[in-house]
Amino acid sequence: MIETIRNAWKIPDLRKKILFTVFILLIFRLGNAVPVPGIDTDMLSSYFAANSATILGLMNTMSGGAFGSATIFALGIQPYINSSIIIQLLTVALPPLERLAKDGGEDGKKKIAAITRYTTVAIGLIQGFGYYMLCRNYEMLADTSIWAGIVIVITFTAGSAFVMWLGEQITEFGIGNGISIILFAGIVSRAPNMVYYLYCGICNRYGIGASNSVDISVPWWGAVLLLVGMLALVVFIVFISNAERRIRVQYAKRQVGRKMYGGQSSHIPMKVNMSGVMPIIFAQSIASLPATICAFIPNGTSSTFYKIFDTSGVVYCILYFLLILGFGYFYATIQFNPVEVANNLKKNGGFIPGYRPGRPTAEFIGKVLNRITLFGSLYLAVIAILPIITGNIVGMRSLGIGGTSIIIVVSVALETSKAMEAQMLMRNYKGFLE
Repeated sequence: MIETIRNAWKIPDLRKKILFTVFILLIFRLGNAVPVPGIDTDMLSSYFAANSATILGLMNTMSGGAFGSATIFALGIQPYINSSIIIQLLTVALPPLERLAKDGGEDGKKKIAAITRYTTVAIGLIQGFGYYMLCRNYEMLADTSIWAGIVIVITFTAGSAFVMWLGEQITEFGIGNGISIILFAGIVSRAPNMVYYLYCGICNRYGIGASNSVDISVPWWGAVLLLVGMLALVVFIVFISNAERRIRVQYAKRQVGRKMYGGQSSHIPMKVNMSGVMPIIFAQSIASLPATICAFIPNGTSSTFYKIFDTSGVVYCILYFLLILGFGYFYATIQFNPVEVANNLKKNGGFIPGYRPGRPTAEFIGKVLNRITLFGSLYLAVIAILPIITGNIVGMRSLGIGGTSIIIVVSVALETSKAMEAQMLMRNYKGFLE
């Protein structure tokens, strides 16, 4: 990827896009440092430190720590991601949206994008109001009047809408994948904090300038194990992200006028992990729901129920593992329809060698999809559980960056690198043709 950025920097047009993207990310990071008026951030930080096992901890990670600091970009890109997921699921469930997505063409895509934006604002209002009520219930507000509440909720909502706009600007005028790059920047920004905690943990272990602000103790071999494990995890994620199962397809010859068409051989690429990181996000939200409920109940974090569903416990890991497998199959069936693929092959005169067109082809593709989905879901489950196990071994219950974050960071880096390579290739061909 470094070589790709270096080559892209030599092209003036791509250099402007890279600088524009960096400028947008600087605005995003500045917004993450501006607090919303009227909220006691010290009390809020203490609350998040004590309830990092809840779904609020996941939102704090995705926002780069802004959610736990009550900044104007506290909601981050989460409302837009939730809106996109909801509209995508409704597109499958509701026939009008399905027709708009498939047959609407460019206008249909614009209408769905507009619906997604409006839904983002609505979700931002709901989450902003929930954030305000959380701060009010725990007496973190300097002013409890209705006007102060309106200002806080509108500020959170406007910040979320502005982050969505920043992502769209990167997609249109930058290097592309704007929403993913903003999510990438938020997660990566927590890496220095993780390194600092690891350093303080080693210092506390051996009494070398011990830090009173960090109450963890990490042996040196634990730090080495953690770093080596993360590097191995990155390599494994890159390998699986590029892995795919190719189903060979043969097209029959057909004569149109005096010309003969078809007869060539192709393939259907099926990615091993076609569902991305969505199963982990869904599973983590549901698995952390008991801990989240306990966090909103007075003295709930000291109850036995909270300890059973603690994010470092065995029960949580088993539930988390099973939910990832279930959501992996659910999301794969939404993303890939074997019957539709078989019908398209039949219409275009294609067939899979050894299988008749139609139902036999759909059944074969379905079997292949189930096998791939099982392996992909197991891969996601292992990636999600490994940081929890490593944290228990090393002595850091919260590593600051989990399996979800690592997959997002690596996937976005790969997608961005491929997008830049595609733009460079297009410009080379353009120059050659001219």
